[in-house]
Amino acid sequence: MSGFFGVASRTDCVADLYYGTDYHSHLGTRRGGIVTTRGGAFKRTIHDISNAPFRTKFEEELPKHQGSFGVGIISDYEDQPLVIGSHHGVYALATVGRLNNLEALVKRALSVRGTHLSEFKGNEYNPTEVVATLINQQETLVEGIRWAQEQIQGSCSMLLLTPDAIYAARDRLGRTPVIVGRKKEACAVTLESSALPNLGYDSLRDLGPGEIVRLTPDGVEPLSPPGDRMQICAFLWIYYGYPASTYEGVNAEVARNRCGEALARRERVEVDLVAGIPDSGIGHAIGYSTQSGVPYRRPFVKYTPTWPRSFMPVEQRVRDLVACMKLIPIRDLIAGKRILFCEDSIVRGTQLRDIITRVFEHGAREVHMRPACPPLLHGCPFLNFSRSKSEMDLAARRAIRELEGGDTGHLDDYADPATSRYAAMVERIRVRLGLTTLRYQTLPDMVDAIGLPASNLCTYCWDAGQRRQRLPLNGGE
Repeated sequence: MSGFFGVASRTDCVADLYYGTDYHSHLGTRRGGIVTTRGGAFKRTIHDISNAPFRTKFEEELPKHQGSFGVGIISDYEDQPLVIGSHHGVYALATVGRLNNLEALVKRALSVRGTHLSEFKGNEYNPTEVVATLINQQETLVEGIRWAQEQIQGSCSMLLLTPDAIYAARDRLGRTPVIVGRKKEACAVTLESSALPNLGYDSLRDLGPGEIVRLTPDGVEPLSPPGDRMQICAFLWIYYGYPASTYEGVNAEVARNRCGEALARRERVEVDLVAGIPDSGIGHAIGYSTQSGVPYRRPFVKYTPTWPRSFMPVEQRVRDLVACMKLIPIRDLIAGKRILFCEDSIVRGTQLRDIITRVFEHGAREVHMRPACPPLLHGCPFLNFSRSKSEMDLAARRAIRELEGGDTGHLDDYADPATSRYAAMVERIRVRLGLTTLRYQTLPDMVDAIGLPASNLCTYCWDAGQRRQRLPLNGGE
């Protein structure tokens, strides 16, 4: 995943750009970059942030940056922003999303005589540079951005920086949010609205799906209207969105509280305390406690000074070790207790199984788990928010493979809580994790907790088969 931030100001923008970009550190762990422009000259800095947070890598670079316009991004993948020279002039480009047809786009781009791609590392082309080649195929920047959006299968939101403005475009189906903020003499654009208030910005509005705007210190100019269909990622509210952020008028923490309340309303077990798996499970657990009356406690405390989320290691073995090191158990709140944990989701389940084992080792009588979303059955083909290389790594798909003897058919049955196959899958996951009980959130309850119409949400991870039946194939679906 990635997150970006841009500023168009009458005064120097560097401090706002630095802190605004840093507020997206939970979305990326590998690369960070900022570009500023002054008097038509562009200054770019990119750093590897896999072993140190964005803030410490960039603070010494700030005196080298000056200007009233800038964009920054934190990414899990490619170097960006890129500075591009073209018939449009010089501009910088940052993108968030996933290009499923990258290979075809590269082949098409290189078929045009005189076209070359220079950002080539590890036998992979840089998707942001490929997007730039699409933009450069049209007469104007707006036409180029619109053309790029139409050619991309998957999703791509972008910030494009020129010497006197920022062009912001939300992906064609609005899978990721793009939010505009305003304060005196400056405008900002961000993926996370939580980046705005501490910098003095008021949130103006979310861009609509496919909408393109131009930001200057004077305000926001609409350039291309939004489309009429939205498929914003529901997992924003469940897991990877920041709790203080609001998307499409719905705050993430409030939605998580409502998810927890919905879980509690369907509960049938008696427990002594409810807890959240840090961090994103906490909001769900607070809602559960509020609805059920079961006290909320913290049997684990998270230790973050040396291993904050922004530079969790890439290697899974080391990530598992660090995840264990970060959670310090409190035996007084565990021993002899019946504990119900709320979690945002169960993806692979590897780290979760280790946590459950530790809870029992510290004397818990029972450990119950309540994920705030249904079993994840499908890898996301639209965004890069998961590290799983294959959807067969998912705990639910592994359970199905074992039950089906190697065949992972009947996925629609496994997505339906009323079927015996669903019950068998959940039981297989429960046994593998070593839980006393396991009960997932239902999809209708999750959608109700988010509070947007189901037709506006992408729930592909949970119900891809049903979506293909009821929705037109558009934008990569």
